[in-house]
Amino acid sequence: MKRPYTAMIYRCDGLLLLLERMTVVNPKLIIYLVAFAAFLGPFTQTIYAPILPEIQSDFRTSQFLVNMSISIFTIVLAVMQIVYGPLTDRKGRRKVLLPGIALYILASIGCAYSDSIHQLLVFRAIQAAGIAAGSVVATTVIGDLFEGKLRGRAMGTFQMLVALGPVAGPVIGGFVGGRFGYQGIFVVLAAAGVLMFAANFRYLRETKPEGGAGDSFQIRDFLSILVHPTGSAVILLGFIQYYTFYNFLVFLPDILDRYYKLSAEGKGMVFLPLSLMLVAGSFLGGRLQERVDARKGLIATSFFNVMAIVLFVFVSKFSLALLVAGIFLFGLFFGLSLPVQTTLLTEPFLRQRATAIGVYNFFRYMGMAAGPLIGSFLYRWGEIPLLFGFAAAAFAGIVLFARRQLLTAGHLSVSSSGK
Repeated sequence: MKRPYTAMIYRCDGLLLLLERMTVVNPKLIIYLVAFAAFLGPFTQTIYAPILPEIQSDFRTSQFLVNMSISIFTIVLAVMQIVYGPLTDRKGRRKVLLPGIALYILASIGCAYSDSIHQLLVFRAIQAAGIAAGSVVATTVIGDLFEGKLRGRAMGTFQMLVALGPVAGPVIGGFVGGRFGYQGIFVVLAAAGVLMFAANFRYLRETKPEGGAGDSFQIRDFLSILVHPTGSAVILLGFIQYYTFYNFLVFLPDILDRYYKLSAEGKGMVFLPLSLMLVAGSFLGGRLQERVDARKGLIATSFFNVMAIVLFVFVSKFSLALLVAGIFLFGLFFGLSLPVQTTLLTEPFLRQRATAIGVYNFFRYMGMAAGPLIGSFLYRWGEIPLLFGFAAAAFAGIVLFARRQLLTAGHLSVSSSGK
């Protein structure tokens, strides 16, 4: 009498197992979903750079206020990293990302319908506050889902997609803005936000580990990350790399104009190797971790970054081909190091993974802001030798510090695993 019921139970269990498997999402799909959320940050930051003069004319305002619409986005993006980090550790990945995307969509619509530069500035700040969740949550989710070599490869794919953001932004922005004005650009961003919200709402499951961080947050959580050997090394390397990278972005056009009299199209072509190598290096960096120890690989790529800057200092005035070779190498080694940094940073902070990523992102964005600011004075006082010589010297000092810190972290890791 019990056998039919037993068979029925087995069939029901089998059906439930089949349904469960059908609802399991391929982790690779999650990489692309969360990476797209992180991609939108730098993409939104630079998308309307090609039509800044048109925006200034439409709003009848000053160049300073128009440029401020990009600066305020960057500043809010940086500050919100250290807000979203602890929040993601405590509330969960999904609970932070989805409201952040929703805020981004609303702010993008507000930007499209702004009728004054002051309204645009307000909505740009809100837009940055929303999409800032993307980079923190994306890196944290990848750290949650993958381990070992698979984590390194996933980080490489993620960093490659994020590196496309500032590259693709001006290209797409010039195309859309030229045909539909700045309003069309923000409508496109709002539509992208809607698609991103729908996809993550449907497929992203909560990945926060059980027994994660509690509800309380203390300043010492930040300090513990900054004084940790791996944390201090990776964060400082991220800062100086983006400081130097934005020196290239901001001052290279003037160098090319002053010494080589290139047209706007010619200057764009010079930037192409830098952008392509940054993207390619980010992809290859994830694979490189499968063959080379991550700590040794990070120090090596950072050292070659310094050498590329030194090469640029010596040849930039005398040979356009060697100048391109210098930025080509800088972009390559910069890209190779990015996935290694995020992989290393997600390993020691299991309970504070998102907080660590938030602190790291904050200092990267501060490097972006400090590069043009400090560089303006150095370039005015000593041109290329002082501007990039200072960057190379600071970079070299941080590489030496990071080498010592990462060796210490490696010894600590070996000791703890031995126990």
